Amino acid sequence: MDRKKLVLLVAALIVAVGTALVARSMFAGAGAPQAEAAAQVEAQGPKVLVAQRALPVGTIITADAIGFQLWPEELVQDAYFLDGEADMSKLLGTVVRHPITAGEPVTQGSLVAPGDRGFLAAALAPGMRAITVPVTAQSGVGGFVFPGDRVDMVLTQQVEGNDGTNLKASETILRNLRVLATDQSTVSEKADDGSTVVKEFRTVTLEVTPVIAEKVAVAQTIGTLSLSLRSLADNQTELERAIAAGDVSIPDDASPEEEERLLRQAMARPDDGKSTYVTGGDVSRFQRRSAPPQGAIGRAPAPAAPAGATGAPVRQGPSVRVTRGKETEDVPVGTVSLK
Repeated sequence: MDRKKLVLLVAALIVAVGTALVARSMFAGAGAPQAEAAAQVEAQGPKVLVAQRALPVGTIITADAIGFQLWPEELVQDAYFLDGEADMSKLLGTVVRHPITAGEPVTQGSLVAPGDRGFLAAALAPGMRAITVPVTAQSGVGGFVFPGDRVDMVLTQQVEGNDGTNLKASETILRNLRVLATDQSTVSEKADDGSTVVKEFRTVTLEVTPVIAEKVAVAQTIGTLSLSLRSLADNQTELERAIAAGDVSIPDDASPEEEERLLRQAMARPDDGKSTYVTGGDVSRFQRRSAPPQGAIGRAPAPAAPAGATGAPVRQGPSVRVTRGKETEDVPVGTVSLK
């Protein structure tokens, strides 16, 4: 290689190295002020309490529903909860009075605390009612039911017969009921290490429709009520089944927000249909499987045998025992005149 080409090659290398050093210094100089400014904003910018997800009216506030987030200082309002000034633990168990979208600041007027006027009314969805039922450790899932959970209601009763036999039956009469409170408490008790304390309670307040409230009131006089805790996946599975069956209709032109609202309402709807039951005969071979004889379940006794056209008494002929659903009765198939 001649000297001229070697000089040109060395000059090109020098220019390339110089350009790289200049570019590096430019980028480093531009990044440092940005990082410094970001650190300054993070250190000085206020943090306000915002919703981590959409919170419709009646939502019971839990630890995963809200959190602090940086907010422009010029947009901070007096009604906001500020980090360092608000005690987040005191907000757990409160209820959303006005709907809050995801990422929206939580204001003091949007929450109502237990003991405040209108607290329970705010916890109820539109058109719903609150009803309280007594429970024991056995009927209340051993204390593992907490506000916000979903439960089914089971009625256990004994039907006495006039022949000395009884029918023992247990029936799931209501499904997908939201628990509002246990023993007048709407928040789970926490231990010092942050774990949830499981304790027995004597009453449970449930969210129901007006018709279901009437059914619960009657069911309490019939037998013993028990609660059955539902899985978190049950609602989604039943919702998909309802959509496939056409029970839940979503308009084609519905917006994503409208579709989410309709699905949320369908998942939260209590169900007083699709009743299932088990009798004593399904559990033990020594128990009855059908209802006791006629007259044992509240029906009036059979009338006396009528007289014939000539005044002679008429004896009832043979009868057939017919079972319709859960009721069994004897149906006469003919009569015999006693002259």
